Amino acid sequence: MALDRISLSRFRNHEATALDGTRQFNLLVGENGAGKTNVLEALSLLSPGRGLRSARLAEMAGNGGPGGFAIGASLIAGDAEDLIRIGTYTEPDRPNRRLVKVNGASTTAASLGEWLAIGWLTPAMERLFTDSAGARRRFLDRMVLAVEPGHASVAARYEHALRERNRLLAEEARPEAEWLEALEAQMARQGAALMQQRASIISAVGAELALLPDEPFARPSLAYDTQVPFGEEALRDALRVGRPRDRAAARSLTGPHRDDLLVTIAGRGVPAAMGSTGEQKALLIAMSLAHAVLAARGRPGLLLLDEVAAHLDPLRRRTLFNRLRTSGAQVWLTGTEIAPFEHIRAEAAIWRVEGGRVERIS
Repeated sequence: MALDRISLSRFRNHEATALDGTRQFNLLVGENGAGKTNVLEALSLLSPGRGLRSARLAEMAGNGGPGGFAIGASLIAGDAEDLIRIGTYTEPDRPNRRLVKVNGASTTAASLGEWLAIGWLTPAMERLFTDSAGARRRFLDRMVLAVEPGHASVAARYEHALRERNRLLAEEARPEAEWLEALEAQMARQGAALMQQRASIISAVGAELALLPDEPFARPSLAYDTQVPFGEEALRDALRVGRPRDRAAARSLTGPHRDDLLVTIAGRGVPAAMGSTGEQKALLIAMSLAHAVLAARGRPGLLLLDEVAAHLDPLRRRTLFNRLRTSGAQVWLTGTEIAPFEHIRAEAAIWRVEGGRVERIS
């Protein structure tokens, strides 16, 4: 299935943009600030979550208009006439509430994950290995969400129980044991599921990575760093034992909200944070490709790659494009010029972006 007939209305600097006739490779070319990444961000909102910039919805509405924006696209199965129309939008009077429709029927943002598996790689993500554990957890959870749409509900229920437990710890001098036990039971139940889903995606992506050659991209080795053993009972016991320390800190210091994704360079055992800038970018590309292959099984997959060809030598670019070609995902790329994409130029749909306007050039 392919994503086609894409429309952006009043989204950032795109007043009215339409993209038709998409292919497996889709290239957006233009100067910095032209609006290329805005198109990728719009596509990322066709999945659960806050999109590739994690921006507030009100910030996405175009300036000078009434407020609100709309994004629509069609999922087309081969040459079939039947299509599925999906869209997400906000309204001027409620700019921070995201609405979703599938074939004209209102639904939830979480349900978008049942139709599309979307992943992305942006320049800002190149700091992942030196960033906080929280940034790596969010990256990990996005990988899970692209494969398991129900992950968002599990995470939301865990976060709700966590906030309530933290509130009791901070506001109550002697929190009632019954309330704590009830919240800890909820945290343990959802937290155990959260941990299992994270561990499963790490294992699955690791299996895909093992199939890739080491050259010309360094191959990452992934591990899940958790404070407590897996299982609902183990997590509940850890929360109960940790109450005195948590009361002193006025927050929960144990649980999957403190876990981390560990990445090392396979064969060398060197932490990714200690690798060179080039190695870190190569590791991220390898992880994104492996995840795209995994996510594209069973559902249409989209991979959004912002400025990914920048700073790659010709051999690595060619290897990247060859792997993308066999990934099973529809790929969207951005660049300031066409030259780095000569290897896929003949098979790509290419648009020039300038000032929020898009023109098909190939």
